[in-house]
Amino acid sequence: MPTLISHGTVVADDWVLIDEVAGGSVNARSIVPAAYALAHADTLFEPNKQIGVWLAGDFEPNDLRPILDRLALIAIRFASLNDGRGLSIAVLLRTRLGYRGELRAIGAVHEDVLHYMRRCGFDSYQLPDGRDAAVAIAALGPYSEYYQGSVVEPQPAFRRITRGTRAR
Repeated sequence: MPTLISHGTVVADDWVLIDEVAGGSVNARSIVPAAYALAHADTLFEPNKQIGVWLAGDFEPNDLRPILDRLALIAIRFASLNDGRGLSIAVLLRTRLGYRGELRAIGAVHEDVLHYMRRCGFDSYQLPDGRDAAVAIAALGPYSEYYQGSVVEPQPAFRRITRGTRAR
């Protein structure tokens, strides 16, 4: 069973990831394919029902605009370790589209790139079976300051950090 890390700790995952919706019935706290959510938006989003969507790396995030404010969670599926398209999608969702809900990385999530994912706006990471959660959490820790701006901290270091000088 995959391990879910949220905000630096292992948590229970109470969401159900659905790869294909069969029969048209979706329970609360389900993560459905984005195409399904867009096609069934008029019946899918009901009061007291939280719905999330998952996106592949080639999905165009602007297509989510009609339902973005109704999504409790967006999961981006990484096809492989070297597939960085999901990082770009996360940045676009956070910056251009203003998405403030949970952003989750799923699929080929590797502890070596978790700090990049966090800087791009991800809140949670679903580690594949066999990955060590302690190693992943430790990988999030050592990086506390960056020179460049990011989704998490838009200002570059030279704007954030002031250094005093003494006149001689």
